[in-house]
Amino acid sequence: MLYAAYQGLDDIIAPWRTSAMMALAQIPRSDGPFAALLRGNAALLEMIGRFRLTHERPSFGIKSVRVANRDVPVTEEVALDMPFGQLLHFRKDVDTPQPRVLVTAPLSGHFATLLAGTVKTLLQDHDVYITDWKNARDVPRDAGPFGVEDYVSYLIRFMEEIGPGGHILAVCQPCVQALAAVAVMSEDRNPATPLTMTLMAGPVDVRESPTAVNELANEKPLDWFERNVISTVPLRHPGGGRRVYPGFVQLTAFMAMNMDRHKDQHRRMFDHLAAGEMKEANRIKEFYDEYFAVLDLTEEFYIETIERIFQKAELATGAFTYRGRRVDPSHIRRTALLTVEGGRDDICGLGQTTAAHDLCSTLRPHLKRHHLQANVGHYGVFNGRRWENEIYPVVRNMILAME
Repeated sequence: MLYAAYQGLDDIIAPWRTSAMMALAQIPRSDGPFAALLRGNAALLEMIGRFRLTHERPSFGIKSVRVANRDVPVTEEVALDMPFGQLLHFRKDVDTPQPRVLVTAPLSGHFATLLAGTVKTLLQDHDVYITDWKNARDVPRDAGPFGVEDYVSYLIRFMEEIGPGGHILAVCQPCVQALAAVAVMSEDRNPATPLTMTLMAGPVDVRESPTAVNELANEKPLDWFERNVISTVPLRHPGGGRRVYPGFVQLTAFMAMNMDRHKDQHRRMFDHLAAGEMKEANRIKEFYDEYFAVLDLTEEFYIETIERIFQKAELATGAFTYRGRRVDPSHIRRTALLTVEGGRDDICGLGQTTAAHDLCSTLRPHLKRHHLQANVGHYGVFNGRRWENEIYPVVRNMILAME
């Protein structure tokens, strides 16, 4: 009923959005005495037209990147296509081969384009791939389930596609799966085991400095989540009948954590539009175009994440299994480890990512490094000025040292 209610409400609002955008197209641009009134009306109509969510991946928007002293074109290529996700390669034509890096994107209600800024920065010095997860509502039911261990399998398969000598960088939620994948590959002596593993602001051990996110996951039993936030995809979509955790539910939860900020940003957007300050308005619009693009998670992945990562902390307690075998990070002996945390992260608390160092107990000290970035929140760890100027050089140097 939850998904059907959302879809019905969206269908009701859709004609209003369409009418508003049609009316907006008819408002003339003018510098005359009525210019302020016209801009105000146009701003109101645009705000109505933007009152929507999208369920398709936006463009990464990376057309070129500065490498050395020249701008190099960037082309997106699908290196490997699988039912629930694809390995996307940002191909560049450069003279000297660069370190190959797999960016492991969260599967938490948003598309991988949330890491476009992360990718663009990495592209300066690296050959970059990313896990481009598909919207579960677009995956037919006959593709089967997709759970936490399937995520680990995809990472192993993607690293094998990239080949020996690669590197892995995980952001937020998939730090657990990335660490598990590297542990399995290390134990199996897989030739594609990455040379370095960078874990950024991820819940390796949620018992350390619990946040509101951790408390929410633990205050309710699993059947509460199954009853209240899992819904069935309407039959109009390719994945009709699949049970999912809808992206619009996750977005609502994220927004509720900082509702005043989102309200203020939309007020600012309206004021900028009404004042004709398009550059400032566009910056806010670009953020929310990405933020309001949501994807659904399979029921099994969401419920297993709540249970195995947030409620039981299986990897940290030694209880995590993969395909029936216990995952032991102490098998990691050759993959250098870098962990990164933000000093003001209210989603992944201090110490949750650093816990990986204790788990990788046989890794020699010179292959371990931790970076604590003061005065940044969760998103500042992998996006923005601090990421580009202070965190990225640490990541780059770790990768370069192992090449």
